[in-house]
Amino acid sequence: MAILKIARMGHPVLKARAEPVGDVESEQIQQLVRDMLETLEDVGGIGLAAPQVHVSKRIVIFYVPGSRRAASGEPAEDIPLTVLVNPEIEPLSEDKISGMEACLSLPGLAGAVPRWSHIRYRALDLQGRMFEREAKGYHARVVQHECDHLDGILYPMRMTDLSQLAFVEELRRFSEGQKVEEE
Repeated sequence: MAILKIARMGHPVLKARAEPVGDVESEQIQQLVRDMLETLEDVGGIGLAAPQVHVSKRIVIFYVPGSRRAASGEPAEDIPLTVLVNPEIEPLSEDKISGMEACLSLPGLAGAVPRWSHIRYRALDLQGRMFEREAKGYHARVVQHECDHLDGILYPMRMTDLSQLAFVEELRRFSEGQKVEEE
């Protein structure tokens, strides 16, 4: 396994639409996912998309800690580590909620991003089986954030008020109660 280098904003791989995965069970894809998992663990993030590690494939990994969900007023249950291959998102509500987001590809920055509050997502798992889930709140936010990377979208492109973009260090210093984690 290997810890992969994170692409930062400005790199062309983060601007392009990622290619669909053909053979989910290929050794190349399985190894990529193992390396992404090791990389995510090493950097301490919540989620990671293949383009963030310089691979233009439609793969996302994430987990949602129960503590982070509880801070958003949701049940304090963990959403276990999940791998999405060729994911699709369907909004189930027109409601959007603004929340602070950070990103491993924009180190040190965070911003307020509106996201659908309730979605359904479907994807292939690592055995090539299709599955789908509904997500609300922070879980929905994480999935949308990571899947945006597959379409060349970084969270500042979703922001409606760029005055809400700030350095994480300054947010922690001057904003009581603001919890910001890099996704």
